[in-house]
Order: sequence, then structure tokens, then C-alpha cells
Amino acid sequence: MHLERAYYYLGGNDETCGKAREALDLLIEMVATAEHARSAGEIIQFPRQSRS
Repeated sequence: MHLERAYYYLGGNDETCGKAREALDLLIEMVATAEHARSAGEIIQFPRQSRS
């Protein structure tokens, strides 16, 4: 939430504000990805049945 607020406070059209918004956008995306990452599930192998 604080990162998004900082993003919107950088409202200038100059190069520095643009680069800062790009960096914040990447950081926000990385935080969201890390917060919602799932742990790898365990794969269970079932025995194959022979067809007669």
C-alpha cells in the first residue's frame, strides 16, 4: 500500500520520476508475486493397473 502511494506521489513527467515509477512498479509486482507464491505440491504416483 505504501509503495502504491509513493508511485502516485511521483506525478512528474520528468525522466527521474519516470524511472522511479518504473522501479516502484517492478518492486510492487515482485512483492505481490512473493506474497501469493504457492509452495510446490507433492506429486503422488498411483500404481498402474494392468488391463486384462
